[in-house]
Amino acid sequence: MEKITFLFDPRSPWCYQTSRWARRLEALGAIELDWGLLSLEVVNLHADEDPAALDAEYGAALRTAILLRDRYDRAEMGRFYSALGTLMWESEPPAAGPDGPVAAPTSAASSRAALAAIGRDPALVDAAVGDPATWTAVLDEHRGWQERVRAFGVPTLVFGGGVGPAVFGPVIRELPDDETCLELWTHFSGLVGYDYLFEVKRRKELSLRADLPAAVWRADLRIQAMRAARAAQAPGAPHEGASLEWTMSTLRR
Repeated sequence: MEKITFLFDPRSPWCYQTSRWARRLEALGAIELDWGLLSLEVVNLHADEDPAALDAEYGAALRTAILLRDRYDRAEMGRFYSALGTLMWESEPPAAGPDGPVAAPTSAASSRAALAAIGRDPALVDAAVGDPATWTAVLDEHRGWQERVRAFGVPTLVFGGGVGPAVFGPVIRELPDDETCLELWTHFSGLVGYDYLFEVKRRKELSLRADLPAAVWRADLRIQAMRAARAAQAPGAPHEGASLEWTMSTLRR
């Protein structure tokens, strides 16, 4: 049985959708799962922006995941990610108010709810956020995967028990039935053996609206935040030249 390390960032609905497929494969006996994390916010920083100083939007979730890894194991980190993804992406979004979409819960609030769902103390979030060492540990984990397997995004599946090869994807729109889950795994894992094959892609035209009800709502909120950040990046604006992630972080503060 192939042991796969699944690299995740809670911020991505596409990553969560692939994790549902991976978990189903494990339940069907096709693979054994391990877990690791990679921060998309850190990936998208400019080279001169210090990740240690980033107030990441999903920092609380990543730091809580790292605390669970260190206090328990990587399996517990994976349980937390599953509960967090269920809350973030599979819950029905609130109805829009007169001023537009309702704000989403913070990463910290969602993480507390996820901990409660897996029977852990929600106060672990405050312990994680209150300890600067947890963000250092997140960055160490992130850089470790970049250095070992050249990871650049999520979902990334690392074969060979976390040694490699590593492949970005697959990115799937919906969770297929069990037979198709296994067929997709056969085809996908077979392609991994061709180390000269580096990209297969098609136009992404359909949303996750049906399978992950909150995805469109959260995407709308992110678009609003990105528009505000781009205005702050305009020539002569206070964040001209900064990355989008850095600007959004500063505006949130």
